Amino acid sequence: MLFRDIIMTIEHRRFLLFAVIFKGMKKILLLALCALSFGLIFGQDSSESRHLKNIKQLSFGGDNAEAYFSFDDKNLSCQVTNPVWGLQCDQIFNFDIAKAAKDTTYRPPMVSTGKGRTTCSFFLPDGKHILYASTHLGADTCPPKPAPRADHKYLWPVYADFDIFVADLSGKITKQLTNTKGYDAEATISPDGKKIVFTSIRSGDLEVYTMNIDGTDVKQITNELGYDGGAFFSPDSKKLVFRASRPKTPEDVKEYKDFLAQGLVAPTNMEIYTCNVDGSDMKQVTHLGKANWAPYFTPNGKKIIFSSNHASKKGYDFHLYTVNLDGTGLEKITTESYFNAFAMFSHDGKKMIWSSNRDNHGTHDTNLFIADWKE
Repeated sequence: MLFRDIIMTIEHRRFLLFAVIFKGMKKILLLALCALSFGLIFGQDSSESRHLKNIKQLSFGGDNAEAYFSFDDKNLSCQVTNPVWGLQCDQIFNFDIAKAAKDTTYRPPMVSTGKGRTTCSFFLPDGKHILYASTHLGADTCPPKPAPRADHKYLWPVYADFDIFVADLSGKITKQLTNTKGYDAEATISPDGKKIVFTSIRSGDLEVYTMNIDGTDVKQITNELGYDGGAFFSPDSKKLVFRASRPKTPEDVKEYKDFLAQGLVAPTNMEIYTCNVDGSDMKQVTHLGKANWAPYFTPNGKKIIFSSNHASKKGYDFHLYTVNLDGTGLEKITTESYFNAFAMFSHDGKKMIWSSNRDNHGTHDTNLFIADWKE
């Protein structure tokens, strides 16, 4: 073989090798573009996929909301309405996370009495008791929902029969923590296990209060006209985050007071606030408009996660967002479905639980989802 022929052969083989490599690269590039397109279309290239890993559905059917971790992160207290279970209004259940993750037919044990309506449950530090609010002392039946209005305003009922109770896991009530006239509910417990924060109308307005874990030393924290509620402690138990409405105009003030006199609140204009546990250093975090609610501190205590419809054109499209404590750095976390709320982080900071309408197959079900949290 002549030297020229050898060179030609080498060059030919080099060309063929290059062609094969190029063809392979084309396939890889095509696959990469397809993957990117898939992610853009289906929301994989998003904050949701960056922050939430290994998403797992824990409940299947009914309305499952306000699920909060036990102190050992093995269980969840949760309020459920599920006609299939014979529940026409919320009752409190104790979800075993491991069992719920393995069995789609899992039915957790009920902790509340099964009478009246309940809300806002939270495990005590001992893991053997759950506190929650209930109307069962007023009546065994579910209290009536607000009647539809001609102006189509969305209203929350603030039932005067709500009081806060502690029950063991068998459902036996061991203590009644509040007994004042009117609404007492929305209680949660500090990470250090020493304090309870809750909302009460005992002053004539809906304000945030704290008390010791045994119900003593009740202190009023907020004192400005408007609904203050849904409060949680920071990871170091030194600060509070909560939602609040602040009616300013004479018309808004009158409407707020008129609704409150009827046991109602319009939750369509709320912002997120923080303060120290004694009420000092009160700050408004968000200025987004519409409904910003269900806030919770992120595990490092530097941000707040909350639910908001501020970017929605429909009014009911709620997604989870995080924001710095000074109101900067707003970031959208969820992208799926039209309702995401009640986010809470496990005490070890590794997991997040929340309620969502995703994957409900066209029903009105709201289910629990858990995921690994990545800051």
